[in-house]
Amino acid sequence: MTMMPKLKTLDVSRYSIFIILAVVFIVASFLSPNFLSPFNLLNVVRQVAVITILAYGAMTLIIGGMIDLSAGAVMAFAGVSSVMVYKQTDNLLLGVLAGIGVGVACNLASAFVVATLKTPAFIVTLGMMLIARGAVLEITQGQNVLQLGDFILIGQGNMGWVPLSALILIAITIIIWYFMNQTRYGRSVYAVGGNEEAARAAGIAVERVKYQAFLVNGVLVGIAGIIFMSRVNAGLPNAGVGYELQAITAPIIGGTSFSGGVGTVAGTLAGALIVGVLGNIMNLVGIGSYIQQIVMGLIIVVAVAYDVFSKRGKVKTTILKSDAKGGTLPPAQQQSQQPATPTHQ
Repeated sequence: MTMMPKLKTLDVSRYSIFIILAVVFIVASFLSPNFLSPFNLLNVVRQVAVITILAYGAMTLIIGGMIDLSAGAVMAFAGVSSVMVYKQTDNLLLGVLAGIGVGVACNLASAFVVATLKTPAFIVTLGMMLIARGAVLEITQGQNVLQLGDFILIGQGNMGWVPLSALILIAITIIIWYFMNQTRYGRSVYAVGGNEEAARAAGIAVERVKYQAFLVNGVLVGIAGIIFMSRVNAGLPNAGVGYELQAITAPIIGGTSFSGGVGTVAGTLAGALIVGVLGNIMNLVGIGSYIQQIVMGLIIVVAVAYDVFSKRGKVKTTILKSDAKGGTLPPAQQQSQQPATPTHQ
């Protein structure tokens, strides 16, 4: 009887992102005396909530070997739709469901073209970005929707001293972590992103997994749009410009591989916090918005370049988890450099 050897490696890079976050936080506290004020920290939490929720959707798609360039535009479309339905019905639940519904509808449309028609996600979501932006400008005629009433409680309300948006973020974080680490869906997303053909050969319904990933992204984009419009107390058809880039930046900084198959919820959260704190401190010290865009662009390039460089010449390390039938499944938390293929003793 042969024993399968246990192969484990200590990946320091998995923890370095949290060290970087701590350093950024400490440096920010020295750069501006206002950074650690309760008002500013609560403002950071509210800002980070939107970006992090978007980042979880981007993370899911990137791990699955796809990408979403339409998140900012769809977020605006979903948020404005939510506001308009609420103002027409005076029903907060209907408004929330409308926003989520728009996010899901846009993403399922993208999923159909990507998964069923086999079109690259980059091209499809680029087109969806234009469609969603045009749609929200058409339904509002380019005008902001004002006087939101109780709708602002979602993004501005508190439970005690904790912002409601932070509680929503915590709940979503737990749910996404569970789905990505404890369910067959999560394992399938990692497998498809690691090697689509190997996943298909292993019996995974690749097209269905892609639809599911876009569905999750649609729900998250819709929720982000609702929180954003509530926080700014207006339905802004031009909102969310560039947010898709921040949503992609956060998981990449947090260790999600741009080539797919690797990434964690904790790393994405840390990456989103870094992006949020950097943006906040640059505002506090008076750095212009144009320079901020340059900084964020450099961060994206460096993060992706590091991801590619770190994989060059490395030997595959595989950690396999046996299933009940004696086969193998790639665990959601697998951090291998190449996808694991099913093996049998």
